[in-house]
Amino acid sequence: MGRKCALSSGHYLASAAGARIFAAGGNAFDAAASMCLCLNLLEPQSNGLGGEVPVLLYSATRQRVFAVSGQGWSPAALTLDWCRANGVSLIPGDGFVPACVPAVIGTWLEILARFGTLSFAQIAAPAIELAEQGFPVYQQLHEFLAANAAKFSGRYPTTAEVYCPQGRVPETGELLRNSDWARTLKLLCREEQAASAPGRAAGLEAARKAFYEGAIVERILDFITSHEVPDESGAQRKGMLSYDDFSSWRASVEEPVSLDFVGLTVHKCPPWSQGPVFLQQLALLSGFDLTALRHNSAAYLHTLAECAKLAFADREAYYGDPVHDTVPLDILLSAEYAASRRNLVGDSASAELIPGRAGTNPPAVDYFNVAADNARALGLEADAPTGAGHSHAHSGDTTYLCAADARGNLVSATPSGGWIGSSPVIPGLGFPLCTRAQMFYLNPARPNALAPHKRPRTTLTPTLVTRDGAPLLAFGTPGGDSQDQWTLQFFLNHIVLGMDLQAAIDAPTVHCEHFPSSFYPRRAYPRRLVVEGRVPREVLAELEARGHELVVTGEWVHGKVQAVRIDADHGVLAAAASPRHGTAYALAW
Repeated sequence: MGRKCALSSGHYLASAAGARIFAAGGNAFDAAASMCLCLNLLEPQSNGLGGEVPVLLYSATRQRVFAVSGQGWSPAALTLDWCRANGVSLIPGDGFVPACVPAVIGTWLEILARFGTLSFAQIAAPAIELAEQGFPVYQQLHEFLAANAAKFSGRYPTTAEVYCPQGRVPETGELLRNSDWARTLKLLCREEQAASAPGRAAGLEAARKAFYEGAIVERILDFITSHEVPDESGAQRKGMLSYDDFSSWRASVEEPVSLDFVGLTVHKCPPWSQGPVFLQQLALLSGFDLTALRHNSAAYLHTLAECAKLAFADREAYYGDPVHDTVPLDILLSAEYAASRRNLVGDSASAELIPGRAGTNPPAVDYFNVAADNARALGLEADAPTGAGHSHAHSGDTTYLCAADARGNLVSATPSGGWIGSSPVIPGLGFPLCTRAQMFYLNPARPNALAPHKRPRTTLTPTLVTRDGAPLLAFGTPGGDSQDQWTLQFFLNHIVLGMDLQAAIDAPTVHCEHFPSSFYPRRAYPRRLVVEGRVPREVLAELEARGHELVVTGEWVHGKVQAVRIDADHGVLAAAASPRHGTAYALAW
């Protein structure tokens, strides 16, 4: 707890960078941008400059919440006709084909121009220093590099050059450098400085153009159009992105989607993200006495799981990029709709995935089997996916950051994509592209169906909470489809059950995998409930008796929830970070 600022991020060195920006006079948005750039470098297995970063923020100056669409769009050339002609019934989860336009740089430059106070060069300085001078390899990164070393040397040699230099995996505690990555950011800084004479905004715009219209995009396109890389479908393909895909994309500042709950207003990103599923779960749970059910009892966890199934069924049926798809949020988030759906929660685990009627009939598709539904729509035989199928994919990817300052600014951001395990590092730039287009459906009758320049319905989902219009709480976690389940449990722990931030984060969590994964190979596991090992055995036995298929994991493995809170009544800012995986860190002073 502190008076002037509070922050939390997925890596302690990124949190230190945020503190450095605050000490230099920056605000919460400046600190968040700097932390994100550091996380892009420090957690390359979880996020990167070539990825995405959906953001929610409260501006004290404008006294309102904004959502920033830090999600790039799909290539114009990647169409349903292309998939049909190439026999693709599932967009692969790796390689070049699923790459969307990288959104990280454009998103933070947009936020800095509207809400920040410092230059991009000041923001980027900590990350550039870490890339040039090196940062110590930590255990989790070492284990990832060791597990993927053969893949890098065989399929992604440009990645091996950076992350396994001299043909060996760096040990925990060794310094890892990425000079090309540093040069990429320094190029943006030079362009900003050269154009900054008319004002700060001109410099930030020059930095944006250097990435999306200049030498960087030219380097990206040269590499992905002159090289073929293998992907999980078994094919070798070049990239689909074009110069126009980059130059015509900009991060958009939008209205959030919001729901009132126990005197608070909870804000999420629009349905180009899965964010509204958090709100739908809250609407369903508002009809249960959660305190009477007792925290983490079998009845409590069963109720959470069954409400999640209903909300995620609606995600599958209705969510998509609202520029392309009509999403009936007014119905999905209404009290009347929640009451009608709540009646479906019984005493036993449901084996069905049934979306509701939100003003119209949901699409008549096989909701459990994305590959088969795609194939039927395209007139193809279904792919036989070769990707890992033991669980929902990418549950450990992504990272998170949040920050608050004494002025009342608050920011919540979920960086992800651009993973070094999914696409090769681009020579001269030091980072790979994202693979987010794997999340599209290929049935044109469904929302979130592939179309040119469309945002895939991402799993990335920060949260921001206000009370009487004033900023209160920001939180999030990595974890793919599980994000809006783990953070929901944190939120209920803190707001409904009265735990402090740290206790609410530390409590054991569960998540269901009943619905299809958003990631290749898009598998679903009906009735599956994944439980942290600290949940008592008698609770597990009762959940199994109710019909849940249980998978018990380690005791401290589900995500890395982090949070900041503004206590305006006492002038105190607080931050907390999960101990899971050992790298997240919170600071306040």
